[in-house]
Amino acid sequence: MDIKEQIGQIVEKVTKDEAFKEQFEKEPIKAVENILGVDLPDEIIEQVIRGVKAKLSMETVSQVADAIKKFF
Repeated sequence: MDIKEQIGQIVEKVTKDEAFKEQFEKEPIKAVENILGVDLPDEIIEQVIRGVKAKLSMETVSQVADAIKKFF
């Protein structure tokens, strides 16, 4: 399993599916396992969750920076 690929898949789902986003915020482990379709050890799931959150944070910062650039 390619963790980076899985993170990308989950990030895409979070950004496009509001119901999944809410589930990810409330129960990230369950949400990730549902997307992956397998029950993985918690340490692997935690890595994926941290990766998704980091990528989402980076995208948000990038969007804010792009919005600010429009003012100048």
